[in-house]
Amino acid sequence: MTEGETTRLIAWSQELRAVHGRLREALQITREAVAEGRGSEAASRDLLLFCHGFCTALDGHHRAEDRELFPAIAEQHPQLRATLRYLQQDHSMMAHLIAELVESVQRADSPAQLDRHLEGIAAIMESHFRYEERQLLTVLEDLALQHPVEQVLGPL
Repeated sequence: MTEGETTRLIAWSQELRAVHGRLREALQITREAVAEGRGSEAASRDLLLFCHGFCTALDGHHRAEDRELFPAIAEQHPQLRATLRYLQQDHSMMAHLIAELVESVQRADSPAQLDRHLEGIAAIMESHFRYEERQLLTVLEDLALQHPVEQVLGPL
């Protein structure tokens, strides 16, 4: 294995951490938009944009993991299949919470109601990210997967 190949293999763990960091930032920006968006039409449009962007990014990340990353891990590390099923259940739960947030935004619910949705997503997302990182980062350092980052971790 060449040095470049080693660097590419190790990069998957770094890429996952970077994606999680960007999603955490997007959630924080969305929560700040909710806190600032009390009533004005412009704030409501910004909030819709932030919520849509965050929801699309998080959902896209999870769909990419389910479609590309997790099958590759399961193939190379079959002992992790139960862990991967658990992570996919989290993805499903977060997709449901995201759908509820989108409906809340479309109804123009109050900032307090929107923040409750975001708080629920934040709690599960953070728990999920931490568990995923504990369980998969070392595996990702050795994962043989030759696909573009966006295909494996979502278009972030």
